[in-house]
Amino acid sequence: MTMYFVGIDISKYKHDCCIISAANQKVVSKFTFKNDKSGFEQLNLILNSLSTPEDIKIGFESTAHYALNLELFLENANHSFMEINPVLIKDFKKSQTLRRTKTDSIDCELIARWLMTVEYKPHSKGFYHAYSLKSLTRLRDRLVRQRSFYLVKITNVLDHTFPEFKPFFHERLSKTALYLLENYGSAEKIARMNSASYEKLRSISRGKFSPQQFIRLKELAANTVGVNNSIFDVELNSLLTLYKSLVDEIKTLESEINRLVDEVHPHYMSIPGIGPISAAIIYAEYGDISNFSSPNQMLAFAGIEPSVHESGTEAYNGKMVKHGSSQLRYVLINCCLPLIRFDVTFATYYARKRSENKPHRVAITHVAKKLVRVIYALESQDIDFDPKKLR
Repeated sequence: MTMYFVGIDISKYKHDCCIISAANQKVVSKFTFKNDKSGFEQLNLILNSLSTPEDIKIGFESTAHYALNLELFLENANHSFMEINPVLIKDFKKSQTLRRTKTDSIDCELIARWLMTVEYKPHSKGFYHAYSLKSLTRLRDRLVRQRSFYLVKITNVLDHTFPEFKPFFHERLSKTALYLLENYGSAEKIARMNSASYEKLRSISRGKFSPQQFIRLKELAANTVGVNNSIFDVELNSLLTLYKSLVDEIKTLESEINRLVDEVHPHYMSIPGIGPISAAIIYAEYGDISNFSSPNQMLAFAGIEPSVHESGTEAYNGKMVKHGSSQLRYVLINCCLPLIRFDVTFATYYARKRSENKPHRVAITHVAKKLVRVIYALESQDIDFDPKKLR
């Protein structure tokens, strides 16, 4: 049977498709189909008229959410497909022509011809879990950033009205501190708190907020250098409402993320320091680990490999390339902090890198590389983490 290579250029409302026959490497068909049910059925009809799904290789660039519905349709129609990094297609185009002409018709043919030159690695079945987790974890990341933004704004207001408040709580807005701001707000009201107020604070803090702290806070409020202004009270109430709504939304998202990641339960969740949220981000960004043929590919995907410069007789490694997902890179490096505290092998490895006069950030990046190699080994061998086997 003849093999067919199908390149699809994804866009919001329509997709351009080019089909090339492997027999003579000529274009069999070029057409445009809509991003709707009738368009997808048109594509499926044409594909089925060519050959069986096993003899058809489909590829398209990674384009955020625009390809999701098409991916689900192809999976349900038993067609495999391969998502391609747009950078690879851009580099392939440069190797084929010096012309700067760019059209959807040209791009879909380039994708099809690129497919003919590489090993076909179809997207794993059941990718919807990975996509769902990617959507939820990235939304959570945006909401966490917004929450931090509102915390800064709340601090700015307190700097005007009660600058002694946050230092009293060691620069943290704890549950007790937030309760005070929501129910009293101004320094003037905090200064007038009574014994009933203390009982509520003691209950919220589970007995950690002592009578001495209560008296000290009232003294600070009574003698504050802050400004008593009703405008600041309104601003503080508004910011606290927004902050609380974000806290609730983040909790809801985390509950759903925990449920989804528990269903797939990757082996690297057994590594100390990798909790459900971190595991969800790693799973969402990497997807199926079987798509990677080596740990080095995973390192390159995360952008935590050094750049390499070679020219004539000179060769040296440069800074970390930082391509790929910044969220994945951040999580991998952050997971290493508890690892070097609680796992002897990782701690020893970190200490060795530090003894080589490497700064903390460089040493922890080396630990992250080791962590990626461990993740690859666990998933490829289908085993849980065992510190006794680590070397």
